[in-house]
Amino acid sequence: MAGFEGSAERLAPDCAELPQLRYDAAEADFPQLVAAAEKLRADRNQDAVIQLYRGWIALHAAGHKHSFAAWFNLGAELGHAGDAAGAMQAYQAALALRPDFAAAAINYGLQMERAGDINAALAAWAAATQNDEARTSLINHRARLLERGGELQQAERLLFTSLLTLPAQPDVIQHWVHVRQKMCLWPALAELVPGLPMAQMVSCCGPLAALALFERVDAQTAIAAAWIARKTNAVAERLSPAEGYAHRRLRIAYLSSDFCRHAMSFLIAELFERHDRAHFEIYGYCSTIDDHSDIRARVLAAFDHTRFVRGLSDEAAARLIRADEIDILIDLNGLTQGARLQILRWRPAPVQATYLGFIGPVPLPELDYLFCDDFVIPPALAHAYQPRPLAIAPNYQANDSKRTPGPPTTRARAGLPASGFVFCCFSNHYKITEDMFIAWMKILAGVEHSFLWLTADSKWSCENLRDYATKSGIDPGRLIFAGRVSPADYMARLAVADLFLDTFPYNAGTIASDAIRMGLPLLTQMGESYASRMAARLLDAIGATAGITTTREAYVEMAVALATGADAYRDYKALFTEARWAETLGDIGLLTRELEATLGRIAKCRPDPTMVRCAAVT
Repeated sequence: MAGFEGSAERLAPDCAELPQLRYDAAEADFPQLVAAAEKLRADRNQDAVIQLYRGWIALHAAGHKHSFAAWFNLGAELGHAGDAAGAMQAYQAALALRPDFAAAAINYGLQMERAGDINAALAAWAAATQNDEARTSLINHRARLLERGGELQQAERLLFTSLLTLPAQPDVIQHWVHVRQKMCLWPALAELVPGLPMAQMVSCCGPLAALALFERVDAQTAIAAAWIARKTNAVAERLSPAEGYAHRRLRIAYLSSDFCRHAMSFLIAELFERHDRAHFEIYGYCSTIDDHSDIRARVLAAFDHTRFVRGLSDEAAARLIRADEIDILIDLNGLTQGARLQILRWRPAPVQATYLGFIGPVPLPELDYLFCDDFVIPPALAHAYQPRPLAIAPNYQANDSKRTPGPPTTRARAGLPASGFVFCCFSNHYKITEDMFIAWMKILAGVEHSFLWLTADSKWSCENLRDYATKSGIDPGRLIFAGRVSPADYMARLAVADLFLDTFPYNAGTIASDAIRMGLPLLTQMGESYASRMAARLLDAIGATAGITTTREAYVEMAVALATGADAYRDYKALFTEARWAETLGDIGLLTRELEATLGRIAKCRPDPTMVRCAAVT
């Protein structure tokens, strides 16, 4: 599905402080200080540890060769105790004594980041000059914040600099590749770093980038497996009983960091509301930052029980799920930003599945199922996926029938020419590959007085796309970039375009469904992978199979034919009606019933009041 941008990893722990320093100093008093602090910490007496360091620093006010280390350790203790101001003062004192002390600069910046002063954090890291290893860490922290803040060009340059110093950094490779994708800086996989071969770049490019770079499932699986191996750890203890529980109603839990103004919530909210409470008890495990949005309030209100786990460790969250005796745990993140896969590694529920968030393989051993349908993952290709694909309904995609488009708009208000054929694609720019864009330029060349309407994703990607258009012999003025608007207004303006041009190999999902709902015809190219079959699934559901192509040549030919053939276009557009959408893709009641039947099957019993013991399918 579209709209699930970002990735689950970071270049460095999210505001996690470095451990305290340990020293074997010639002066016996400092090792004794650290040993005493360790004993107090083992006794969970943090206040005493803080006072111990304060006392030692006061005693050596005149100066000591390890005063900087004492200040650093004090800063770490204050940070863990929640005294941000005190921690920052301690790190500043350490830096005053040792300006080249990288660990203090990193922790000081992390404290500033926690306090919300991003510019101060960036400045602190930029000002610190260190040896190669320390400098690389500082550069990575800066790049992380700049990428998160949308400063893609600076982030890309810093990541490249970091790799020039130390090529063997998987996380940095992943972010560098994905930033290049977001900027439409092609090729995204570029052999520009000495000592960084293409094979290593591919292996480390990350699961989300892989969906847009590779059509083959085996390539996506290998990249996802490498990421999971780096980011999660096996757990010896299994929390849930293999035989399951004996509940009158099946306890179904949804785990996500996207219960907010996010594409996933816009799709799935009504599913939560429609679950049959006579047979199901619905839990929501929320690790989302509260954005105070209406959709977040609606999602949380739809759960029978909401657990807020953002502030809990993975183990604590897993133990909470176990304590709630969840029968089936459904992860809605997969390998996207905010994922908490380590929770699943504890096996807190007898049956665990992933759904909707990540449209590809998630080869985590503790996952039992990948919820899908038989079109996006045909039975003949099921063997290529991990975990086991399970068709939950004829159409896998949940849709919210309650969403209301904004008031009708016009081309003039949308910033479009009054006449001419308007192609559009509102997917995020990281999904646009060089090959795809070349195809679009061929389409524009084949249709006089036509335009390509795109999302204004970032100033760098828009600028690069205009440059590529010029190099292709197309007037860059024929590319029109639309700014971000509210979800309702975004849906309304879909209706003023003529044909949606899908991306490949990572199709549109949410946006494709929205286009169909608003009467906008869609053209797609279908491949092997789940991600490259999403839009075709939707077109097949409404009977618009003429818009499904399997080669780039056929894609270009069909786009030109629709844009230049009035009769062919009229007949194709007639298939895209809100009524047709409502009775197929928008029938959330049918999908809910089919999903619930599937949940009953994989729990080895249907929910009923007979207290039949439910056990996981093996």
